[in-house]
Amino acid sequence: MLSALARTATRRPRTVILIWLALIALGLGLGTGVFGRLSDAVPDVPGTESDRAEALLERLDPRGESLTAVVQAPRVTDPRVRATVGRAVADLRRIPGVADVPDPYAEPGLAAEDGRALIVPVTLAGGLDDDAEDAAVDAAADRVEEIDGAEAHISGGPLLGKQLGERAQEDVQRAELLSLPVVLGLLLLIFGGLRAAGLPLLVAVSGVAGAFLALFGFSQITEISVYVVQVTTMLGLGLAVDYALLMVVRFREERRAGGDVAGAVHRTVERAGRTILFSGLTVAVSLSGLLVFPSPFLRSMGLAVAAVVVVDMLAALTLLPALLARFGKRIAPPKPRAPGEEGRVFARLARFAGRRPVAVLTLGVLGLLALAFPVTGMRIDIGDARQLPASTEARQVYDAVHAHYPAGTGVDPVTVVARPGTDAAFERRVAALPGVASSRARTLDDGTRVLRVEPAGSVDGGTATRLVTDIREVRGSDPVVVAGTAARLVDFRQMLADRTAWAALTVLAGILVLLFAFTGSVLIPLRTVLTTLLSLGAALGVVVLVFQDGHLASWLGGEGLGALSLTAPPLIIAIAFGLAMDYELFILARMRETWRATGDPDQAVVDGLRRSGRVVTCAALLLAVVFGAFMTGGFAPILEIGLGLTLAVLIDASVVRLLLVPASMTLLGPLAWWAPSRLRRLHERFGVREETEAGERTGAEA
Repeated sequence: MLSALARTATRRPRTVILIWLALIALGLGLGTGVFGRLSDAVPDVPGTESDRAEALLERLDPRGESLTAVVQAPRVTDPRVRATVGRAVADLRRIPGVADVPDPYAEPGLAAEDGRALIVPVTLAGGLDDDAEDAAVDAAADRVEEIDGAEAHISGGPLLGKQLGERAQEDVQRAELLSLPVVLGLLLLIFGGLRAAGLPLLVAVSGVAGAFLALFGFSQITEISVYVVQVTTMLGLGLAVDYALLMVVRFREERRAGGDVAGAVHRTVERAGRTILFSGLTVAVSLSGLLVFPSPFLRSMGLAVAAVVVVDMLAALTLLPALLARFGKRIAPPKPRAPGEEGRVFARLARFAGRRPVAVLTLGVLGLLALAFPVTGMRIDIGDARQLPASTEARQVYDAVHAHYPAGTGVDPVTVVARPGTDAAFERRVAALPGVASSRARTLDDGTRVLRVEPAGSVDGGTATRLVTDIREVRGSDPVVVAGTAARLVDFRQMLADRTAWAALTVLAGILVLLFAFTGSVLIPLRTVLTTLLSLGAALGVVVLVFQDGHLASWLGGEGLGALSLTAPPLIIAIAFGLAMDYELFILARMRETWRATGDPDQAVVDGLRRSGRVVTCAALLLAVVFGAFMTGGFAPILEIGLGLTLAVLIDASVVRLLLVPASMTLLGPLAWWAPSRLRRLHERFGVREETEAGERTGAEA
């Protein structure tokens, strides 16, 4: 397969390049339409009690969503402020699709006790189609912004998703503008020439365009979260640079070994392409664990990121070889070096770890376990508007309410739906539960009672979630279901607890099979999984210290929130596990070549690190630059995911791959490449190998 791709790229480079240019134009044109289709919904899990309760309530009592406007002034009772707010309320009521706008001066609880703020709820009519709802939301937002003589902000409901989508597009554009020049500068330092440095950047653009196009396609069939678009774009850009870096480095080495450009392209695709193929597959398999969870958010994230990985892989295996075939003559090979000079630092590290393998492993493992220890106290929550940048409308609404109103104002209540036949004493039992700040009830036409139970504390705090559990316990066999944000969080946590083990087994089984197919070894896949888990735990532990406990969070533009976003840990684990496999495969590919050529396990370790250490280090730095640029946006979940992935990549590419891998491989010796005879025969028959194995070469430098 790889040989066929190489032949196509060298024989018809213009055709391949034109096809990719068309795809890039389509992605940067049509694909950017995804920013208008983003959602802020994350914790919904179909089939759970909270989901069934929401559906039941919508069927029995169809009501539209609500927007929340906050008006601030030194004195909201000032006649001029009162007049301008009154005109705004009257105009809002006349907007088609708006069902209700109460008078904030007459409705109890809407005017702040300090006299400096008003809350103006805008309730939309139920049953609106998308166009009518969008028109009503835009008209309401525009009218609130026109309020003069006071500071006014509006967010919530469908407007929140739109605002976050616009902010996400701005953040992605800023991240690209920040990261691409830095990436180009680093590539210039690595290659010493603009032509060689520019090719990975072109592949990176194809990765971003592919990310947009894949997301736009998925948005036609499922909701796409605002966080999905940032994570997939971040990975699309970073992985494209990584894969292209590996290919260009290998191409230049093949050119130095002699032969024409076409032959160098063939050998590059057959050898480095094999590593990229398995790397892309391992990342995709790592993300397949997200498909085990019934959450649309996690599934859409897994599918979208996997699709982007495939686009990056295909670009590296088709577009880049075509570019090399077309312009490779202008890319100078690296200067010849004296024997032993190339990769000297990495060879010394390998020999150091090989001379003291037990000490290196002991210190390295203990250090990573110490960094991972905070994970034992990790908490996850849905979070509130503090997760958003301070400049967003939703955060400004939250800050205004928090500054002028009592604690708990605006907190989403626990909604209890009690069908006819419920014990008459049930409501009294609920009112007597600890953590209930207040409770209001109304009766629907069919006799169903809807209780809005206000919890003490935050919407997803311990009090609110315990209250959900307590209500579900005291209902007994009564026909009662519980909805609301806290209920969705309880159900989401339960889903994670129920499915995490299955997700882990799915990923581990796939990774072990792929690594065996790549190496033909039984022990190397097991060793790889263990060392990767160490770097992953260490990275997640630091994220807990920073964003949960608040240590140094302000340095990164965040704050300690007491818990991580419920989306961050599963995404960090799934994506970082796949990225770690990248660097493992880069190193193993070189080790395997020397092992097949010499049969000397110690020499394989030294040569493998000598020949791959520079690529792994540079790739990790480039990926860290990309992740860091996306962390400038200020969304707390993106900060958490970005920091987790950056640390996982850097720890894995330094401590794990440069120290723990050579130390563990030295201890294993020839056993590292062992497999039972039946599995060895299976690998010889079905394992994917280069067209020309390294062992069949004679002295060529790979």
